[in-house]
Amino acid sequence: MSQETEHVQCLIIGSGPAGYTAAIYAARADLKPVMYTGMQPGGQLTQTTEVDNFPGYPGGITGPEMMEDFRKQAERFGTDVRFGYVSSVDFSSLPHKVVVDEIKTITADTVIISTGATAKWLGLPSEQQYNGFGVSACAVCDGFFFKGQDVAIVGAGDTAAEEATYLAKLCRKVYMLVRRDEFRASKAMVHRVLNTPNIEVIYNTEAKEILGNGKNVTGIRALNNQTGVETDIPVEGFFVAIGHKPNTDIFQGWLDMDETGYLKTVPGSTKTNIEGVFACGDVQDHYYRQAITAAGSGCMAALDAERYLAAKEDHVNVLS
Repeated sequence: MSQETEHVQCLIIGSGPAGYTAAIYAARADLKPVMYTGMQPGGQLTQTTEVDNFPGYPGGITGPEMMEDFRKQAERFGTDVRFGYVSSVDFSSLPHKVVVDEIKTITADTVIISTGATAKWLGLPSEQQYNGFGVSACAVCDGFFFKGQDVAIVGAGDTAAEEATYLAKLCRKVYMLVRRDEFRASKAMVHRVLNTPNIEVIYNTEAKEILGNGKNVTGIRALNNQTGVETDIPVEGFFVAIGHKPNTDIFQGWLDMDETGYLKTVPGSTKTNIEGVFACGDVQDHYYRQAITAAGSGCMAALDAERYLAAKEDHVNVLS
């Protein structure tokens, strides 16, 4: 059975703020972008309830509604948004080859990667039950909703330490659960945590269960893994800060990555080590990880792709 093949000027892999913004700019530049959304159209934001920190929404908006707005705007300018996932890539020659849903081959002059990252979770059933209703994987996104309240955070690295100190500025009390008897974070970050009076670090402890009333989080059940003693701690919010995994498995062996799998881009641009392949959003940003910064890098990727194609065209015109 022969595979179906299609050629496009600009292929966008993944949706979310980065992908949709890239699509808006690419479509307006007449690159006729085709986007494959991935299995979670809209990305991580579709798992977020209220978004209050994105400019232009003075009354706030839910993550799914916001991503729907982004999608409509991208389609308004002619983006061909398709539900499907990229199963493999071949960046060995131009045009680039991408296989969708394991059956269809797309050849593309430019590829914009915006596959994002996935928060690592503890794997508790109650974690997913209360996700968006007291459980969060982003203190900067959701900390504001717990102003003056008691919260808990789990994690021991730099991100967890940073998010704990961020929450401490907003919340009355922050319980920090560290699984071992020490942090993994840098000394400077540990010092900052230990010198923040309303952070209580609980060592050798992990979250066994998130407690709730069916609607919202009301507490956590913490287990001391040395004594085996369980303690219920009343909190309104529970933050998971054990890291993110960039969605880059299919690009292994093709694109340069850091030790945790984030795509490397040329500083000040979205260019990868492969000509005509650009990366934007959380797939290449493990530092800021915000909707607004993802959208900004999506704009950069579309502009980089447009300029790349224009330069190639100029080169062809000079040769002819």
